Amino acid sequence: MGKTITEKIFDAHKIDEPFEGTYVLSLDVVMCHEITTPVAIADLEWRGKDRVFDTSKVKAVIDHVTPSKDSKSAAQAKIIRGWAHRHKIKDFFDVGYNGVCHALFPEKGFIRPGYTVIMGDSHTCTHGAFGAFAAGVGTTDLEVGILKGVCAFRPPKSIKVDITGKMMKGVYAKDIILEVIRQLTVNGATDCVIEFHGPVVSSMTMEERMTLCNMAIEAGGTSGLCMPDKITAEYLWPFISSDYNNDIEAAVTDFKKWHSDRDASYDKTISLDVSTLEPVVTVGYKPDQVKRVKELTDAKIDQVYLGSCTNGRISDLRIAAAVTKGKKLAPGVRGIVSPATPAIFRQAMDEGLLAVFMDAGYCIANPTCGACLGMSTGVLAEGEVCVATTNRNFNGRMGKGGMVHLASPACAAASGITGHLTDPRDYL
Repeated sequence: MGKTITEKIFDAHKIDEPFEGTYVLSLDVVMCHEITTPVAIADLEWRGKDRVFDTSKVKAVIDHVTPSKDSKSAAQAKIIRGWAHRHKIKDFFDVGYNGVCHALFPEKGFIRPGYTVIMGDSHTCTHGAFGAFAAGVGTTDLEVGILKGVCAFRPPKSIKVDITGKMMKGVYAKDIILEVIRQLTVNGATDCVIEFHGPVVSSMTMEERMTLCNMAIEAGGTSGLCMPDKITAEYLWPFISSDYNNDIEAAVTDFKKWHSDRDASYDKTISLDVSTLEPVVTVGYKPDQVKRVKELTDAKIDQVYLGSCTNGRISDLRIAAAVTKGKKLAPGVRGIVSPATPAIFRQAMDEGLLAVFMDAGYCIANPTCGACLGMSTGVLAEGEVCVATTNRNFNGRMGKGGMVHLASPACAAASGITGHLTDPRDYL
């Protein structure tokens, strides 16, 4: 019987099995941000274990509330800032250099095929786009990871999602993952990893693959994974070329050792032909409540939000800007754009994308997670509705009493023009 990519990664990193079916894995990367890590830092200090297992493998950023909005968020930032300086953590990204963690860390080349990655953040699954096992963990596991460089997991089952066909105009990776979540439901991938396969995935950019994997957790998945290939190697090439003597084909060949075997066993297999998939959007307060946008054109909105670890990358901003160019936000609708990293911000500025948004009436914000989880930079008032390129539409997610429709950048931008949910194909 063949093995899945997850089984291969677990085999390569297993250092102990203290209980049957519980594997202790060595970690390649431990990522930290200022919301969940300060609790772990404080507990390690209290226990007299204020140490870091390997400063080269620990990456830290202030990204969820940045710049700090009040004394409490400033205190959290101060804790992780002091800890990073105390332990001489080179890859610490403070205000001015910081970006949304799940966009910034891949951009810096920190994730590689076959890696094990943890963070105290549920959307750590994003990094599975590189063929890594990447999972969000709780405070205790994060503490152990920081201190010892290990984490315990029960081997997850695997779900295979085979994506075929040709996407029609106006359909994007965000629409595909929303449809996958609709089919699986929010509990359908619990204790599983979701592997994305098929010709559609093979032709996707790394940014599109990150969008798919980012929302695996919305179906209950531990992680989402794509098979690493030449597109992966090209994205990582500035960081890995010397490892392969400047031979990219050697890297591609090496990556294949992490591919799932043809005869690997899966708990479930889903086949999705995207040829007939239309632009979709969430309704209600669960990410599996998904409908075609054209069924919801009477749904009025108050705010458009373009950003987040799901769709705040340069390709997303290009798509939204193409829809927006030459148009204005509808009266009574406010728009917020938050490029996910400083590099993306600069590129969007150099390409004139930010000017397009500003001409339309958008507010341009710095890179931050703030609005996505209702902490800053775009919080909703009670009764307000936002169409967002984020990943969660839970009740009150972007503000108490607020409502969120999850959509592609094209759909969000088109909706901003009309003031209600709008099929982006009308503006492409």
